[in-house]
This record gives sequence, C-alpha cells and structure tokens, in this order.
Amino acid sequence: MSASVVCGQVATLPVVAANEDRRFTVEEQTNIAVYEAVNRSVVNINTKATVATGLFLMEVPSEGAGSGIVLDREGHVLTNFHVVEGAREIQAVLYDGSAHAARVIGIDPATDVAVIKVEAPQAILHPATFGMSNDLRVGQRVFAIGNPFGLERTLTTGIISSLNRSLPTKTGRTIKSIIQTDAAINPGNSGGPLVDSGSHLIGMTTAIASRTGQSAGVGFAIPVGTLSRIVPQLIRQGKVVRPDAGIARVYQSDAGLVVAELAPDGPAERAGLRGFKIIRERRRQGPFTVESSRVDRAGADLIVAVAGQAVRTADDFLSAVESRNPGDEVLISVQREGHQLDVTVVLDAEK
Repeated sequence: MSASVVCGQVATLPVVAANEDRRFTVEEQTNIAVYEAVNRSVVNINTKATVATGLFLMEVPSEGAGSGIVLDREGHVLTNFHVVEGAREIQAVLYDGSAHAARVIGIDPATDVAVIKVEAPQAILHPATFGMSNDLRVGQRVFAIGNPFGLERTLTTGIISSLNRSLPTKTGRTIKSIIQTDAAINPGNSGGPLVDSGSHLIGMTTAIASRTGQSAGVGFAIPVGTLSRIVPQLIRQGKVVRPDAGIARVYQSDAGLVVAELAPDGPAERAGLRGFKIIRERRRQGPFTVESSRVDRAGADLIVAVAGQAVRTADDFLSAVESRNPGDEVLISVQREGHQLDVTVVLDAEK
C-alpha cells in the first residue's frame, strides 16, 4: 500500500504488484490475440525505382512502399502489384527488424496481385493462415495489419462495411467480390493482411477511397478466395493463365449480350456461335463496278446465360468464364431467331 493525504487524513491506495496479470476486456483479449498470432507474418516492403529527372535517370527509394504477407517458409510473400511495379530493387523487412533482398517471381496486373521471394532463413518466416471468404458477413469484425506511412506492423480494427464491391484496375478489367471495410487503411497498408477474429487471412488490403490519399473510413481488400486461385499460378509459372471463350466484342442490351465479333477460329466460333456478318456487295454504276459492304446484325446470337446463370453485362460474362480453367467446357445459352439454344464451348487459354 502507498499513502496520500485526503482532507487532512492519511488514505491508503492499492498498488498492483508488478507480476500481477492485467485485466483485459474480452474485446481487448481478441485484439491482442489476433495481433500476436498474425504480426510476425507481415512484411514491410521498401523499393527503389529508376525515374527520369531532366536529362538524368536516378534511383529513388520509396520507404515504406507497402506491406506483404508471408505465404510459406520458402520465402514467398504476397503483396499488391502496384507496390512493386517498376521496382529495380526490393527490400523486405521482417518482424524481427532484419532486412532481406527480394525479387518478383509473379505478377497479375489485372487483379493487382504480385508474389515476391525473400531470401531469408526459414526460422524467421512465419506463414499466415488462410481462411475463407465465401461466408463473410457485413458487420463482422476484421483486423488490418500493415505498415502505414512506414510504421511497421500497425494494427487497426473495424468491421466489414459491405461485400461484393467492384474495383477497376489499370488494365481495364474489374476485380470482383471486393471486401469493403472501415478499418483504417493508409498509404503503406497496401498488400497487408485483413484477418478475422480467429486470426485467419480473409483478404489483402489493396486500396482506399479518399480525396486526400488517407483513410476516410472506406477501404478495400481482395478476398482470399480470389487470392487462392491466383497465387499458386504466380508461384508456379509467374503469371495467371485465364480461360478465353473467343468472344471478342459484345453489345449490352436489355435482353442480354449481343455477340458482335468472334475471335477467328476461337472456341466460340468453333462451337457455332454467331456474331455480326459483313456482307460485301457489288453493283454496276454506269461503266463501273462499285463494291460496298454492310453489317448484318440480324443473325447475331444474344447471350442470356452462362452455365445456367443469367448474364446482363460484359462483367457478368467475364466473371462466369474466368471462374473456370482453360480446357473446361462451359454451356452458353443464346437466343437465336426466336429460339433458345444451349451451346457447349471448350475454353482456350487467353493469349
């Protein structure tokens, strides 16, 4: 006990023994448990890139460029493509403060995903535990760990604000099924883990919606279901090979997707699907023969479903096709001359 004077009297105040366990709320215990389970799996990624400055090329360091997630004890680390894009030199700082050289082994700009390999001892590589993202719920508590502004292994908490958002990428594609969260995500968090209260990886933080470039309560993460499909290909072959149905161009209508153009000798053309036809005509005009052409749209197929699921937009169609693998058969339902036909298309690998 210690003593103090209160209104002229000596009062005793309790003193907590140095070795006595502190009391934490259930929520605090969960926060602590998640951080202690996951923080060693988070990597701070620094890069150097060559930029043009007037007449010279200079290597410019980007401290705290982003974050990464340890995938295995072989040194594979998951991050965003935009974190390592254009980097000539990559340095990975692990949980113990040690810095190690890293190199890019696979990229997928279409989903802003990259895998790098860190040259570090296995003993200090602690892989994250993958969870699932197909049973997430709005309102579920989530945790983001990363390196905002270069501040290593920072924990922020929040909830899942929404599901199934879409984000455009530089390639013109759209990433589907994006997780939206209000957990604070700032520059440097990109590529870090988003985990659930069981310390399982459910996504990789990738972007924020902000006019200032800082957290405004709207952050986004690529779901682990998408990552699970992409990462093995990046490790194995350095890129993602996507399936291709051989439909080069469509027009959206209220009734479905009008097939405008087919890839020559592509899967759709081989299966008998029909697009616009170019009709060339010749006619006499005085002493001359004039050639002209016109587009016949009447015979084009109207895509209404893929594998029994209705499609209304090009994104719907791409999502249905890209959830499969090259060589798979997919049933494409079309309206043709007033009748519905189911056409089996064998998907090629995208070139």
